[in-house]
Amino acid sequence: MNRTLAALLAAAGLALTAPGTATAATAWVAGWSVSPVVGSTIPGNTCPAGAGLTNQTVRNVVFLSAGGDHVRVRLTNTFGTKPLAVDHASVAVQGNGASPAAGTLRELTFQGRRAVTVPAGAQEYSDPVSLRVAALSTLLVSAHVAGPTGPLINHPFTAQGNYLAGGDATLAADSGRFGTTPCWMLADGVDVAPAAAVTGTVVAFGDSITDTANTTGNANHRWPDFLARRLAAQPGRTLSVANAGLGGNRVIADRPGQPYYGVAGVTRFQRDALGVTGVRTVVLLEGVNDIGYDATATAIIGGYRQMITAAHARGVRIVGATLTPFGGSGIDTPARRQTWQQLNDWIRHSGMFDGVVDFDAATADPTDSFRLRPAYDSGDHLHPGDAGTRAMANAVDLAALLRT
Repeated sequence: MNRTLAALLAAAGLALTAPGTATAATAWVAGWSVSPVVGSTIPGNTCPAGAGLTNQTVRNVVFLSAGGDHVRVRLTNTFGTKPLAVDHASVAVQGNGASPAAGTLRELTFQGRRAVTVPAGAQEYSDPVSLRVAALSTLLVSAHVAGPTGPLINHPFTAQGNYLAGGDATLAADSGRFGTTPCWMLADGVDVAPAAAVTGTVVAFGDSITDTANTTGNANHRWPDFLARRLAAQPGRTLSVANAGLGGNRVIADRPGQPYYGVAGVTRFQRDALGVTGVRTVVLLEGVNDIGYDATATAIIGGYRQMITAAHARGVRIVGATLTPFGGSGIDTPARRQTWQQLNDWIRHSGMFDGVVDFDAATADPTDSFRLRPAYDSGDHLHPGDAGTRAMANAVDLAALLRT
């Protein structure tokens, strides 16, 4: 695929075909994947993506849902308006902090070359490298840019400390060279050539409740992480998990003047869900931010219908997830409760989805169905904490998820 065509496809939200494979028969899955947003200044956040980088190395810390013997890394310039030059990149299993585990650091190439220029609006896969990684392990994905880059594509809300160093530190083993940064930059995916038991990827698509909720940092306690643990322990056939959550994201519209919350779900669904490597099933949990903007149930359901149609056109199953309660939160009003009820009734009973997971029932307070169970409430009455996200993952019927 030439890069001009690749840029056009990426701009349209379509998946790219990787330039290389580990073997002719490799069936890749997404070990880690996140949804990118345009580079901008983020209020109250120290991520430097708004200004960009000059002669710096990003070292992203990423949690793998599936293991294997080869990996490839996806660099991103999805919303870029000019080419992005990356002159050195690497991947390693995490040792301690920013230091790679001994013997695991691998230099990356792109069509045989160390440097790569990612066209505006495109993504670029590295050549596969031989690296044995375990499911539920953590990788360090590093990339150096000479810059100045200008605003950088990033994922702003991570519940994960990442690293940033001056100069080219892609092959550095010394964690002392690195400071911290809260966001993921330059890379937005790691694919794995897995064991035969891992037959595809399930994508968790949603907003902050999927992205991070209010979970403990550096602990991988998002609900898709707990689902990945359950699937990794599953005997026989299983799936990897990709997190396509975006904090603040809405189904049917962008957030005006707030690009760090991403483009609307209906806009990004083709790329962030159906464009994920190996996708077989999407779990859709989104709509509470639309409710907070007083969107009607009819309008939000129209967005759901668009995503269901798109998934089915690609032969991908889509599971509807009921919205978790928000009683007592900053968006709680009687009218919004009514919209929430209408949406959950439609998700449960419309028959449009290929399956339903009832996150509402799994997290609701038995004494007040509009509120989160106190043990699951992070404290803001909207976002589940660690116990709540675990309960959500436990509510997923694995047999139904694995059904072909």
